[in-house]
Amino acid sequence: MPAGPAYRPEPRFFDLGEEYGDAVGPADFPETILRVRNDRAAATVGLDSLTDAEWIAHFGRFQPLPGQPGPVAMRYHGHQFRTYNPDLGDGRGFLAAQMRETIRAQAANDRVASGSALPGRLLDLGTKGSGTTPWSRSGDGRLTLKGGVREVLAAAMLEAQGVPTSRALSLIETGEHLERGDEPSPTRSAVLVRLQHSHVRFGTFQRAAFFGRADQIETLVEHVRALYHPAVAPGDAPGLLAAIVAASARLTARLIAAGFVHGVLNTDNLNVTGESFDYGPWRLLPSYEPGFTAAYFDSTGLYAFARQPEAVFWNLTQLAGCLKLVADAEPQVLALTEALNGFGPAYIRELRVAFLDRLGVKSLGEAADQRLLDTTLALLREKGEAIRWEPLFHDWFAGFSSSARALAGPRASEWQGEAFDAFRFALFEHEPDRPERLEHSIFANPDPEEMLIDEVETLWSAIDTADDWSPLHDKLARLEATRAARA
Repeated sequence: MPAGPAYRPEPRFFDLGEEYGDAVGPADFPETILRVRNDRAAATVGLDSLTDAEWIAHFGRFQPLPGQPGPVAMRYHGHQFRTYNPDLGDGRGFLAAQMRETIRAQAANDRVASGSALPGRLLDLGTKGSGTTPWSRSGDGRLTLKGGVREVLAAAMLEAQGVPTSRALSLIETGEHLERGDEPSPTRSAVLVRLQHSHVRFGTFQRAAFFGRADQIETLVEHVRALYHPAVAPGDAPGLLAAIVAASARLTARLIAAGFVHGVLNTDNLNVTGESFDYGPWRLLPSYEPGFTAAYFDSTGLYAFARQPEAVFWNLTQLAGCLKLVADAEPQVLALTEALNGFGPAYIRELRVAFLDRLGVKSLGEAADQRLLDTTLALLREKGEAIRWEPLFHDWFAGFSSSARALAGPRASEWQGEAFDAFRFALFEHEPDRPERLEHSIFANPDPEEMLIDEVETLWSAIDTADDWSPLHDKLARLEATRAARA
């Protein structure tokens, strides 16, 4: 492999040893057909120079990348719909590699030459559908091609909307015919590789707590602190919890601002860096509906749209319970409680910021920002199905700078009434943030890029019935344009 200078292997999780993960091998797939290759994501870790053959060798056959020891199936437990499951772990995926992200120095006063590479965050390459592991139980360790396509779409959409998310690096079709009980079978198979900041889950701590291993929790605290929250002092479990609470509050606020319903916010699907990942039965809101659910099996609405903050907080309480095992005095226990209780205020602060970002305006202070948040939600609630979630943020991006565009657009007749007047007043109080972004071609389009379930099914149908991948790639290109325009 012609590894470039930006490739910096750093396999730190592997140093923890066999009590935290199991060395595994990938499945031997009958075919490896490259379907999605995310070169922009690959460039951030120095892997964009791979040829397609090398790409398939590393992300379809899983030949170890240089400086990487080989795949490991991570051990963890978790609450699934608030029922504890001690039989979890990487059952159809593994941690394939870890490396440093590259940051490009641009500022003139940087201490290095402009354009040179600086080490950034530690990033993981994790798989989905790569074969059975010791934690597969009765599963086949595989991923349906449709499931892979859906994850690619979810990650691209969320990144375009400014949500902290894993990125789908690679999708390779693997030539197997899978039997599934919840979709037409046999169905095509795939292996996905995602790039994200960490795969250490709340459930990683839960496994150690389940076995009463305070020593393992101490090891995890130091591992996570040093690599992902270095501002936290060594041994400061409450400080680490506070950092994870802050990251989780930001993630939750961004999911809400995006109108996204994750579907399975279990403790094994939340990580210590506050990134959304592992997209199964996800949905985006068609319009404002607090009780909207993504999973057909979520019969009680536990993970409904408006209950997602509650779900994340509940999961954080489970993490806090694990950290109590290493709290050596009553003040530390109280500090853990204080850190946990910081979620609510942090979430509200982050929600204001998220809505400002989605509307493309600057902060005017807490009171004015809260007024804009409240009036935006009130308008979405009043309009109901008449105005979908995403078009509001498209029409009114950059506030008053979009007035003429919005009032001449396809939803002009809806922009009236008391709720709209209150929203417009609150919006126009705020100065547009970089209004030059409106010059991008996406704002010349009457409608924004959305990702409702009907479109997802249409994109899949083209692949399933005609092996036509062009609609998917066209959609990904439009989502990339949206991300670039709003960035």
